[in-house]
Formats: sequence, C-alpha cells, structure tokens
Amino acid sequence: MDIVGQIVGFAGSLCLLLFGMNMLSNGIQKGAGSGLKKLVSKITKNRFYAILTGLGVTAFVQSSGATTVMVVSFVNAEILALEQAIGVIFGANIGTTATAWIVSLFGFNFSISAAAVPLFGFGFVLKYFKRFKIHNFADCFMGFALLFMGLGLLKESLELGPAASKLFVAISDWKFWGLIVGVLLGVAITALIHSSSAMTAIVLTMAANGTLSWKLSAAIVLGSNIGSTVDAVMSSFGASTNAKRAAFVHVAFNVAGTLLALSLFNPFLSLVDLIVPGAPEESITTHISMLHTVFNVCATLLFAPFVNQIASLVRKIIPESKVENDSHYHFPAILPHSGIIADLYSVQIHAEVSKMAAKVMDMFDSVCSSFSKPENSGKVRDEVESLANYIEEMNSEISEFLQKCLRLPNANSLDRAHFSKLMHITESLAALAEETGSLMHTAKKFIDGESYDSDDERTKEIVGYLEVVRGFFELACTFITVGIIGDGKVYGEAFESKIDETKHSLKKASRKRIENGSDVKTELRYIGMVRKIERAGDCVWSIVQFV
Repeated sequence: MDIVGQIVGFAGSLCLLLFGMNMLSNGIQKGAGSGLKKLVSKITKNRFYAILTGLGVTAFVQSSGATTVMVVSFVNAEILALEQAIGVIFGANIGTTATAWIVSLFGFNFSISAAAVPLFGFGFVLKYFKRFKIHNFADCFMGFALLFMGLGLLKESLELGPAASKLFVAISDWKFWGLIVGVLLGVAITALIHSSSAMTAIVLTMAANGTLSWKLSAAIVLGSNIGSTVDAVMSSFGASTNAKRAAFVHVAFNVAGTLLALSLFNPFLSLVDLIVPGAPEESITTHISMLHTVFNVCATLLFAPFVNQIASLVRKIIPESKVENDSHYHFPAILPHSGIIADLYSVQIHAEVSKMAAKVMDMFDSVCSSFSKPENSGKVRDEVESLANYIEEMNSEISEFLQKCLRLPNANSLDRAHFSKLMHITESLAALAEETGSLMHTAKKFIDGESYDSDDERTKEIVGYLEVVRGFFELACTFITVGIIGDGKVYGEAFESKIDETKHSLKKASRKRIENGSDVKTELRYIGMVRKIERAGDCVWSIVQFV
C-alpha cells in the first residue's frame, strides 16, 4: 500500500506541476497580448534574429514543444522558410532552460508552501481588476503558486525508500551503460509526459533529495532533450514536405547534440563545474540547470553557422513528394497538446484567410473572362464550380479552427475579438464565393442566349459593372492582408455607393430598352445579371465592414 500511495502521490503532484506550468504559460501569454506576435515578426533570413525569436517565444510559453509545433505548422503554411525554422528551433532549445532556472532558484531556497498560498491569493484578487487590464496576469501568479505547490508535493512523493535509492546508485556505478540507461530514461519519460521542463523539474527534485547522482542527473537531462521532439514529430504527420524537414531537423539537432555531449561527457561536466563554484553535491540543482543551459547554448553555437548547409542536406534526405494532392483543402495549423499560442496562431489564420480571398478572386476573374471568350464558358463554369467546392472546404476548416481558438484558455479579450472578426470575414468570403458561383450560372445563360454579342451595349455594361465590383473586392483583399490604412474606409463607402448607383442606372436603361421594343427575354437575363453582381458587391461591402 505504501508503494501504491507513493505512485499515486507522485502522479498527482506531477499533474499539479504540469497544470501550474500550463496556467503560468497561459497567464504570460494573456498578459503579453500582441508581444508574441511582435517577436515572430522579427524572424527574418538573419539566423541571429530567428534564434532570438525561438528563445523569446519559448521563454514566454514555457514549452519548447509548443514552439516547435508552431514552427512546423508555420513551415507547413509557407509562412516560414526552412532556414528560418531551423534558427527558431535552435533558439527554442535555449529558451526551454528558463523553467529549470525558475525551479532551481525559487523551488529549493525557501519554503514553497509559504510562498504558494499568498501568490495564489494575489493572482485570484487580480482577476477582479479588469478596468486596469492587469487581470490577464492573474493566471500567471496562480500558475506560479500551483507550480510551487506541485513541486513541494513532488519533493515529498519522491522521498524514495532504500531499495529504490540503491537501484539508482547501482545504475550510476555502471559507468558508461549507466549513462545510456539515464539517457533512455530521459527520452522515454519526457516523450510520455510531453514536457522536458517537467522532466527537468523531476530530476532537480530527485537530485536535491540525494536520490540521483550528478552524472546520472546529467544523462537524464540530456535524454530529455531528445524526448522533447515527440510533439514536433507527431505534428509533422500528414504535413507538407517542408514541415517534415523542420521536424527532422529538430530531432537530428537534439540527437546529434546529445551524442556529442555523451562522447565528451567528463570534459563537459568539468566545464559546468568550472562555471558553477563549489562541488556538485553542495549545489546540485544549480549544476543541473547550468548543464542544461550550457548544453543547449554550445549545441546552438556549434550548428548555427551551418544553417544553410543543414537545410540543403535535409532537402536531399527528404526530397519533394512527387504526388501533390491539391484537390482538397487541409488547414495547415496544428494545435500542440499544451502551451497553445493563441496570438501566434492568429498570424497563420490570417494568412489562410488571405489565401481564401485570393481563391475567391480567381473565381471572380474566371466569370469576367467568360464574357470575352464565350466559347469557353462551359469550361470556365466547371473551373468556377471546382473553386467553389475548394473554398467551401476552406470555410469549413478555417471556421472550425477559429472556433477552437476562441475556446483557448490563454486567449485574452483582444485575441477573441480578432478571432471573431476573422470568422465573420471568412463567412463573408464564403457568401461571396457562393454568389460568384450563382453569377457564373446566370452568366452562362446570358452568354448562351441567341442575341448575345460581345460588342453589344448590354455586354459592355455588364463587363463594366463587374469591373467595378472587382475593383471593390481588390480593395477589400488589400484590407484583409494589410488592414485599413488612412482613408481606406472612405474609399470603401465610395465603392459601395457607386455599385448601388450603377445598379439603378443599368436597370433604368434596361426598362427604356424594353419600352423601345427590345427583346424582353434578353433584358430579363440582363437584369438578372445586374442583380447578381449587386449582391456580390454587398458581400464585398460586408467584408470591408468586418475588416
């Protein structure tokens, strides 16, 4: 029963620790607002900025796994190039050491329980200060408190009996094979709990209790770096070739760094002992945290100059897929299991909405082209139908993803307002695509009419009206991509007024032609076209209003 109780206690304290880390991450992200998005905007072809971005984002979200999943997702959506992604992955490995230092510096130097309760209370009170917008940081303090409470319980649950302590001593005495067992333990447990930070906290606690030796602790920490790649690997399943390459780089980088550190294990530990004063047994938690940091910094400094060469090598190892299935849409974003980055994913959703707008523009252009080449109207109609089906899939998947993002625990009020706006824009684009498809069917009937003539006055009026709506939609697409700048809203209102005025003048001209003896059937088709075009303009106006 003692063993069962200890196992249950360990599982419960570990869950509380993970929950606290997740709440801390959510609180930091809520409070940061658009800060994370600004960090991502610093990613350029400059590998130094890319490394700093990976470091900064991971330190914010307290999870290298979440950052690398985000990177794989961004590469999949073609927001990041492979070379940029490699730099961010390098930086993420350094950023993940922040948790180890938090645990090492704050978790073992004073009474955790004494600090946890006031911190949790302070965070709870902050929730009610919404007027000053500091309530977003409430989860940050409450997460810290739960992290400390989980760490305190972890200390108690990891007070192992003599038999277990002797087992770890025996493993340490195996020298080389003991190191291999330590690395494998680090890989397996980290992959199981999906958090190298939590694994490091466990190692720090067991080392502080005297259960783990300095060398075995170091081996487990090195192994946890390999285990942390499981999220990136899982996120690359079914993704693009470039996304698979980014995940492969993450695995290869961590494995290569670990093997190199193992091959120079004793000199590596001596370097850490040189940096941290005192014997390892006297300040083992500081030694372990420093080892984690030095390992990732050294690995990054070693491989960073060869980013382009690494990218070229990976492209040869994982060649382009010969068969590309573009007939169906697949939303490229992948939500990690924890540390979900609401603000950063809005960048990717925005990019997908812009792609959706481009597809709708292709539909509209196809309708316009059918008037100049009436002999291809049947082929154009098929193309428009195919695009309409693709856009319908885009609308479904983007809207579903936005619904998930609206429910994210780390999304603040600004994030939710932005996601809601994107959802309205997506729905309006889908409505415009539906109207454009209907417009194509009406245009096909108009073109197939016996009296159709591309040089006829009615045809020229229809084409001119289409061009006005197209110009309006082009302006709306610009607004979606870069936002409304200056007098953009005024230009939008002017376009809307022009579309309404043109509709009235064209319908008036049609009535006059009927009074003068024009073919009624032809004029009815003409008025049907005018109405369809005007409805398409209303959809564009709806997009502009939501932007």
